[in-house]
Amino acid sequence: MLTMIAAAAENNALGKDNDLVWHLPDDFKRFKRFTSGHHIIMGRKTFESFPKLLPNRTHVIITRQKDYQPKDTIVVGSIEEAIKVSKLDEQPFIIGGGEIYKLGMEMSRKIELTRVHGEFEADTYFPEINEDEWELVKEQFHDKDEKHDYSFTYLTYERK
Repeated sequence: MLTMIAAAAENNALGKDNDLVWHLPDDFKRFKRFTSGHHIIMGRKTFESFPKLLPNRTHVIITRQKDYQPKDTIVVGSIEEAIKVSKLDEQPFIIGGGEIYKLGMEMSRKIELTRVHGEFEADTYFPEINEDEWELVKEQFHDKDEKHDYSFTYLTYERK
């Protein structure tokens, strides 16, 4: 069950200059809870945006760079290879960035999306979710508070 997990604004903004444009601690906790113990599939730029390896996860990095081999990671040249090396994991996650999400949209069975309520200037965007192909099965709203500058909604989509 390949799942894409992302936080995207109402205009589908994901980030700018290889960084997020908001800070939502509850969303980070949810991301950690969902992905711990699993393979996380990402592009090179997404990997390089982390200060260090995310604990208790197998990092699968997609890149065209032949000599790219960060320590304690699996490096592949395509999303198909990434899925293949993750096949022993019953629940691998695609975690970004924008190009990897576009590639993964056809292959995924589920989307765990945190919809950040606002529009942001960005250079990376989440692909449009085609309502003919995806069904919204769960929705949970969180208002902004002292820890969260923006309200957001957890949305779970499953392929029809």
